[in-house]
Amino acid sequence: MWVQELGIYGRSCAPHLEHVQMGDASMNSTWQSFRHRAMKADRFDQAVSLCLFLAAVAIVGGMLDFILVWDDFVMPGWALSASLLVLSLGLAIVGAFVRHPRKAASGEQGSNRRGSGLRAGLAFLVGVCSVIGGVGDLGATYTVLRPQGPGFCQAAVREHSFLFAGGGELYAVGFGGFGMPVSSWTADDGYQPVASGTYEFTWDNEVALLMVHGSVDPVWPTLHDFKCRAES
Repeated sequence: MWVQELGIYGRSCAPHLEHVQMGDASMNSTWQSFRHRAMKADRFDQAVSLCLFLAAVAIVGGMLDFILVWDDFVMPGWALSASLLVLSLGLAIVGAFVRHPRKAASGEQGSNRRGSGLRAGLAFLVGVCSVIGGVGDLGATYTVLRPQGPGFCQAAVREHSFLFAGGGELYAVGFGGFGMPVSSWTADDGYQPVASGTYEFTWDNEVALLMVHGSVDPVWPTLHDFKCRAES
């Protein structure tokens, strides 16, 4: 008798056991989904941190008057940092959408909040410095001089003017398009000789020679040069 009752009890419990097993499988699938989202969110966080780090490096480079040249396009440090900042903000927004359904442990949430705070502080600093750099560069014009020198050597010019004062800088551009200032001049009445076409630029083997002059407004000094450091 008790054997029959035991069999009946086992058959009645079987559906419950199957339900429990299905629940465990569902929970495991949900956990795998959360884990996958967590890994994707972490990748976005790493990309945001990398962009902000590069933006900070670009700000420092801009303070040292470095520029980046691609073909005939010149990007000063503040513009590069601003571009990287916008990219990092876009990645942060996408990462927030990826992380939204994720239910992290309290300790991990605290770590994420600390990391987000550091990134937000760095982004604010980069943004302020980019704005200051952009304001300081208002009215400036950049020109890549032709012809190109031997190897990776190029020359670029930045000219600026404010009221009755003006000036310019000659940049030596090498491998990777990185340029650094090597010479400068001043001009009366905000005159810009390169933008106005009153200049001559040539290469003498590995030496770049730039002569700037004004039709009416004086420019001094007139002659500027630098030696190419890149290998042919």
